[in-house]
Amino acid sequence: MTSDKIKSLSEATVQVKAWKNAGQKVVFTNGCFDLLHLGHVDYLENAKNLGDKLVVGLNTDNSVSRFKGPERPLQDQNSRARVMAALQFVDLVIFFDEDTPLHLISELVPNVLVKGSDYLAENIVGADVVKKNGGVVKTIDFVPGYSTTRIVEKIKRT
Repeated sequence: MTSDKIKSLSEATVQVKAWKNAGQKVVFTNGCFDLLHLGHVDYLENAKNLGDKLVVGLNTDNSVSRFKGPERPLQDQNSRARVMAALQFVDLVIFFDEDTPLHLISELVPNVLVKGSDYLAENIVGADVVKKNGGVVKTIDFVPGYSTTRIVEKIKRT
């Protein structure tokens, strides 16, 4: 079941350690992923290509609301997690309720930390943790014209 990919922090920590002990490169990224679109799929697929296993930190509903406003998320966290877990290139999904995924990154210590190219690598939350432990920080370009906000605006106009 795809829901088996959705883990608690303690379960994720054990899984990530096992992957790393087996010599697999673990990639971590995070986001809200409210309405899955081409930009998300392209981004996540490219992130997976940077290693062997892809872990997605998913903002909880409370975290999304604080970040995006009271009308968001459009889909609840369990729905968003199942959609993420259904993607073949996503290996593990874990929720975080904080404003940033720093706690997750500090616990999991991935080999590769990835964010969109709208971030400078040195400003990415958790970059210092990953680099201090021998990992790398990468950015990935977005597919132009795709965003959940843009989709919501288009729906409102119709």
